[in-house]
Amino acid sequence: MAIAKAERLMNLALCLLGASRALTKRELRDSIEAYLEAFGPSGRLPSQHAEAGGDDAFNRMFERDKDDLRELGLVIETLETDEGETGYLAHRDSNRLPPVALDAEEAAALGLAARVWQQARLAGAASGALQKLHAAGGMPAPADGAGGRGAAERQPYSSLEPHIPAREAAFEPLMLACRDRRAVAFEYRKSNAARPERRLVEPWKLECWRGQWYLAGFDRDRGEQRVFRLSRITSAVRSRAGAFTAPVPEQVSVRGTVEHWAGESTTGSARIRLRRGCGYPLRARATAQRRLDDEWDELELPYGHGMDAWLVEFGPDVVVLAPDELRAEVVDRLRAVAKD
Repeated sequence: MAIAKAERLMNLALCLLGASRALTKRELRDSIEAYLEAFGPSGRLPSQHAEAGGDDAFNRMFERDKDDLRELGLVIETLETDEGETGYLAHRDSNRLPPVALDAEEAAALGLAARVWQQARLAGAASGALQKLHAAGGMPAPADGAGGRGAAERQPYSSLEPHIPAREAAFEPLMLACRDRRAVAFEYRKSNAARPERRLVEPWKLECWRGQWYLAGFDRDRGEQRVFRLSRITSAVRSRAGAFTAPVPEQVSVRGTVEHWAGESTTGSARIRLRRGCGYPLRARATAQRRLDDEWDELELPYGHGMDAWLVEFGPDVVVLAPDELRAEVVDRLRAVAKD
């Protein structure tokens, strides 16, 4: 059975890191099992099970492997051996990261960041990273100097519980699709639509804005960039084969697009009635507010394109007073939802 490429690269890296002197291609070929299995020892013809091509095939594979290791960050030096041949060596000092030492403020920030991911795939990676830092001595000791089990919980930041919710089932498959550059298909219901529609998307980036996750990508059917709110994806996310058909921009502004749709790009002001104790995001954006009675407050908000879609999300807790066009847009959206 052929040895996997990852194992071959790992063995090559360990061989170069463990050597006390530069090793030639011939020595590496005779030392690494994957090369021996594929090409046989140097100076001999490959076995009947080996890859065809002999020395030329080995040279091509070795050069690819060496380039892959360098791309992963391994510093490989090219040196001349005592026999005048070209040799390769990866000095441990050149491939060792400096010690990690965090002060109290840095450790607190890192601890809080690691506790953000409570329900997503990143939770395990974040927890493992903190454990490694504690084991290596990179995290400062608790304020009382105590160690042992539970020491991390006694840090000053342990009482804070920040988190970014990622409850949508679409989050993890879309996160992996963005990472792997794989197109996806899903059913999506727009805020003003009675029924969901199928979307075929090349995903670029996920971003959280005001407690909601959004995906930016290229909509193949519509031939342009679109932004999708994950809570409106009504089906499972399915991967599609094939490479991306549109270039991925260097900068993808998910938040800027959503802010524009949600009325952050303002053209005036709007007045609404808001039920007391509700709609904190609206109150945070209000330029003025006053109490009407025990049940309602009146707020004045910056008004821009797409604000009707945002107000609809608050349902019966919001009543639009002005302008008239905004009130009509909100009513139309509520009627469309009621028909669903």
